[in-house]
Amino acid sequence: MNGAESLIRTLLAGGVDTCIANPGTSEMHFVAALDKVEGMRCVLGLAETVVTGAADGYARMAGKPAATLLHCGPGFANSLANVHNARRAFTPMVNIVGDQATYHRPFDAPLTADTEGLARASSHWVRSSDSSANVGADAAAAVQAANTAPGQIATLILPADTAWNEGGVVAAPLPVPARAGVAPDTLRNIAQVLRAKAPAVLVLYGQALSEAGLVAANRVAHVTGAKLRTPTQVSRMARGRGRVPVDRIPYAIDGALKMLTGSKNVILVGAKPPTAFFGYPDKPSLMSPADADTYVLARPEQDAIEALNALADELGAPKTVPIPEGEIKPQLLQGKFEPLAFATTLAALLPENCIVAEDGVTSGRALFAPTFNAAPMDWLQNTGGAIGHAFPCATGAALACPDRKVVCLQADGAGMYSLQSLWTQAREKLDVINVVFANQIYKILYGELVSVGAKPGRASNELFDLARPELDWVKLAGGMGMEAKRVDTLEAFADVFKSACGRKGPFLIEFRI
Repeated sequence: MNGAESLIRTLLAGGVDTCIANPGTSEMHFVAALDKVEGMRCVLGLAETVVTGAADGYARMAGKPAATLLHCGPGFANSLANVHNARRAFTPMVNIVGDQATYHRPFDAPLTADTEGLARASSHWVRSSDSSANVGADAAAAVQAANTAPGQIATLILPADTAWNEGGVVAAPLPVPARAGVAPDTLRNIAQVLRAKAPAVLVLYGQALSEAGLVAANRVAHVTGAKLRTPTQVSRMARGRGRVPVDRIPYAIDGALKMLTGSKNVILVGAKPPTAFFGYPDKPSLMSPADADTYVLARPEQDAIEALNALADELGAPKTVPIPEGEIKPQLLQGKFEPLAFATTLAALLPENCIVAEDGVTSGRALFAPTFNAAPMDWLQNTGGAIGHAFPCATGAALACPDRKVVCLQADGAGMYSLQSLWTQAREKLDVINVVFANQIYKILYGELVSVGAKPGRASNELFDLARPELDWVKLAGGMGMEAKRVDTLEAFADVFKSACGRKGPFLIEFRI
């Protein structure tokens, strides 16, 4: 067999059975090998950022990596925004990047690039195969690296001749290290801090936001009075009725500082210290009070669920404690769009066991609290700040979980970065309801201009305005094979959303704000 066939067979042996691709000439032997090897599901994305964003959403829900197939250095460069988001989410991902044949590189053909340099800037593990005989072993190492806790980006560069040459060898899967435990001394020290009853907050991320992690964290909060919070954006969180309601630290720096005011102890569980998205004149970078002490219960690669339960046991917490309810009752409201009213209405509409992929930017800031009492669901967010994430993330989540309804909440300006995702949803008949917040402006950027102390003017307003010409999302969706409707009131949204929930397949709702 050739190197490309050994690559596919090795990926399948390692449990990687989905490949999201935007291939080019250098990858044609990989593509040809797909006709020889059964078992690999191939999904076409029309832009590289869609490919990696979908691989991100797939892995968050499947609990295992998808492979991506990208064309040389420029193709990989086009994908980097959502590789960045996936890295921040601790998503396992295996990128296969075609490259010039080894003997052709010295001639500096137009697509020749420092592909390895690009990959190292965004990946935890990078390797270039040097012969067809080594491709299988390299692929097995890539899968092992991607699956290593807390989840890593692995990028394997495949020169064309290593794919087409004979001599490929299928490699057996390599063992994946188990998550490390937390040292007993760490548990005892943090238990001692919490017993002192000084105001404390546990910042939860990653594994700690699973249903089991939240239950364990709630045990700790029950006996200590510590508050539970998440970073501004979560990778995957179990939410809705019957799940522990944990609010997120606000995006806006003043709101974040206010939320954490008075905290004396900040305990990190799979999270980094609360940090502002950006630096602002005369404002701090860290959101914790200057006089607060910060402790690490579990690093991202450690077993956060085990650590939280062990800490709860050390504190003498009951095995079962009451789960608080959210304060806002879901209900169908009427009138024009307003973030809190929309969130309250959406909470009443979300179907049981759905998946929400959210990149609402400005319009989505009020979504968390009102949806605490919605139907049980999983919530995925843009963790790295590179906008245009929800469309492809929802696409990947639907590929991973075809039996679950996916709800995508996407800002209009951000959605223009990755609207090609709609074509893939239509082609694959994915069960996704896309809701586009159409405010015809880069409102997040307008807010940031004000936050840095500048005054909006004619030139700056030109850079934020999306209304000349207006984006027509109904036509954009229709052009990619997807049915869509436009609404401008909450009651119209509720009617269309309920109708979309009663059918299978992709649909788009443009909510004019």
